[in-house]
Amino acid sequence: MIKILSWEIRSILTCVAIFLTFYAYVPYIRGIRKGSVRPHVFSWIIWGVTTFIVFFAQVAGNGGIGSIPIGVSGIITFLVAFFSYHKRGDIDITKSDWFFFGLALSSLPFWFYFSSPLAAVLVLSLADILGFIPTFRKGYVHPNSEPLGFYLIFLFRNLLAMIALAEWNITTLLFPGSAGIACVVFVVMVKVRKTKTESILDSQSDKIPPI
Repeated sequence: MIKILSWEIRSILTCVAIFLTFYAYVPYIRGIRKGSVRPHVFSWIIWGVTTFIVFFAQVAGNGGIGSIPIGVSGIITFLVAFFSYHKRGDIDITKSDWFFFGLALSSLPFWFYFSSPLAAVLVLSLADILGFIPTFRKGYVHPNSEPLGFYLIFLFRNLLAMIALAEWNITTLLFPGSAGIACVVFVVMVKVRKTKTESILDSQSDKIPPI
């Protein structure tokens, strides 16, 4: 399905999406350099690989200028891994890390075997969703530990990038769309958990007799 939006409008939306990418990542990278944020190095390497492969798949799927925000995000993702390594962030590599890394790399043989970038995007979208599971678990157990604004910015960024695509098809829309849905589900889940946690704490404080 060819988009109706003009090239000029799509260019503006792409620029806004790129700005939002930097707006979300710059404070995160600053926190890494200061030592207040310690991301998992290997996880960010995996996400960098998946994001870059999706970028090339979107280009092959006629995504046009709307594919650029995904490519920029891939570059910044590798920068996060680079700074994390030099600041000696979490470098413990688990079996699940190797699984997701292997799943990401397996998308390339799928692409070449089926002669279609869609095959790669299907595998990478699955890897991205599965890779989100530890974050979901962490957010459920510790709902106050996750900056929801970070995920909301990326949700809006993905929406703009999808609108700016030169052509709508499964290859160009699946990865940013599934990532956006995951962000929505995650934010709603954390908000519900925060509300329940606060209500439990309030009820417990009401039961404490006055001194």
